[in-house]
Amino acid sequence: MTCTATPEASRRGSDWLTGAGLRPTRQRVALAAMLIGDGQHRHVTAESLFADVQRCGEQVSLATVYNTLRAFCEAGLMQEVLVDGTKSYFDTNTHDHPHFFWEDENRLTDAPADQLEITRLPTAPEGAEIASVDVVIRLRQKS
Repeated sequence: MTCTATPEASRRGSDWLTGAGLRPTRQRVALAAMLIGDGQHRHVTAESLFADVQRCGEQVSLATVYNTLRAFCEAGLMQEVLVDGTKSYFDTNTHDHPHFFWEDENRLTDAPADQLEITRLPTAPEGAEIASVDVVIRLRQKS
């Protein structure tokens, strides 16, 4: 994560927002540039993104980071990945794919989707349909 908001990173962030119909405010552009400015997908928590913002000297509150991440998810720019039902990670890769959760580091990374096979899902109860399947594979260091 680089702190220097280059004009290119800011432009990419602004284009990312306007392409999804979001108004590119100064704070949104700053957060977007941190998330996608280098062209790499990122997995962040609101707290980790807030810490990055603080390190870089941006004036954004934690509440604004939370609200902005939620707005990005609602606009389809990011997806929320729940781990343990208590911790939310936000992923800039919105394509369906599995994740590794590194328990020792509290870190989320992409898992190779081409190695995952789900051959059968249970039938949804009457009146319901399966909206999505989230796969989080928990890892820890061998003892």
